[in-house]
Amino acid sequence: MQTPPALSLSQITPASQNSFFARIRALCGQSFAGKIKVDTSNSPNFANKALVMHVRECTDDQLHIPFHVGTDASRTWILTKTGGGLLFKHDHRHADGSHDDLTMYGGHTVDSGSAHTQAFPTDPYTRDLFIAQGYPQSLRNIWEVFIYEDTFTYRLTREGFEFRVEFDLTKPVVTPVTPWGYY
Repeated sequence: MQTPPALSLSQITPASQNSFFARIRALCGQSFAGKIKVDTSNSPNFANKALVMHVRECTDDQLHIPFHVGTDASRTWILTKTGGGLLFKHDHRHADGSHDDLTMYGGHTVDSGSAHTQAFPTDPYTRDLFIAQGYPQSLRNIWEVFIYEDTFTYRLTREGFEFRVEFDLTKPVVTPVTPWGYY
């Protein structure tokens, strides 16, 4: 008796997640400027700095999207098809390319979402990391990504906190420097 060939991740990923992934992948190689729409922390880390996302590396199963904050090239979002949904991680690096102690945190979808919106509640690895690094307030983080014809939005929420940045997809911008730790 022969076993059937293995299914690809796209074949076992819900259609809405494949569509969501494809919408972002269609932007591969392009960069877009963003603006903070909400930041309840009023952190100076993002205020008055150029915000640029770059859909940089794209395969059938994974997207790398650096998020530049001024001259800080330490952040890259990684979106991965897992076969059980989508995984959204934050790769944080130092200027020398080494990993920050607080890196690869994020979450996994718990439902099929839509072609325009996916939510990523904190996964077990991230909860353990946040506890070890002293960030108990972040244990219930939910990251959301929205992709529409004209906008890409990154949103982080938890009780009493919201951060949201929106990128204008109608006006590509010059691609920033290579993110730290990448080639």
